[in-house]
Amino acid sequence: MADPRSLTSVVLVTGTGTEVGKTVVTAALAAVVRQRGSTLAVVKPAQTGLAPGEPGDVDVVRRLVGDDLTTHELVRLRDPLSPEAAARREGVVLPAVGAHAKRIGEVAAQSEVVLVEGSGGLLVRLDGRGGTLADLGVALRYKGIGCGVVLVATAGLGTLNAAALTAEALAARSLPLLGVVVGSWPARPGLAEESNLVDLPRVTGAPLWGRVPDGAGRMPRADFLAAVPSWFSLD
Repeated sequence: MADPRSLTSVVLVTGTGTEVGKTVVTAALAAVVRQRGSTLAVVKPAQTGLAPGEPGDVDVVRRLVGDDLTTHELVRLRDPLSPEAAARREGVVLPAVGAHAKRIGEVAAQSEVVLVEGSGGLLVRLDGRGGTLADLGVALRYKGIGCGVVLVATAGLGTLNAAALTAEALAARSLPLLGVVVGSWPARPGLAEESNLVDLPRVTGAPLWGRVPDGAGRMPRADFLAAVPSWFSLD
């Protein structure tokens, strides 16, 4: 990863699936960016599975990184489904991907780095027209905003196929995969987990940026911030 102080871009954080640790990885990346001296904002285009007033993913990031962190949650839906499915059940018309891109562009004009945490994987639909997180990246690029992707992968069997498919989908859209982070890294990794560290860069063509340990999201803020540099190798 280039020094964040030289970036004026958006980083999309996606995963090989749900519950892979994207939110905690987003928090860890936010901590790294801040520790390197860059201005930063975190955006969640669509938060699902929460009622109004409940803490969401951006609240987790703020709790781990700092109460003064700039965060934006663009859409909130109650049902624990994909944004498109949840909106359909609630009778809500979601903003088109282009509208999300416009709002994120406004955020990017005020920050050197914007981390955008997606919902689930790269091709989960964000709107009722079929627009995905990948399409959001393309829309940002058309606006002249530099955009790259970080893939959060689970450790264990089954992750390589999902990671390879994500890399192929990004390449087809000319969106750069900046790096891979293993989320929820177990305290006692087995053969499959250790093999992932070698195989994920091979199947994605992107560097392994690091491992965030299982349970990191429950750490006190001071301990989290102190530990973050040991989890990554971004240079």
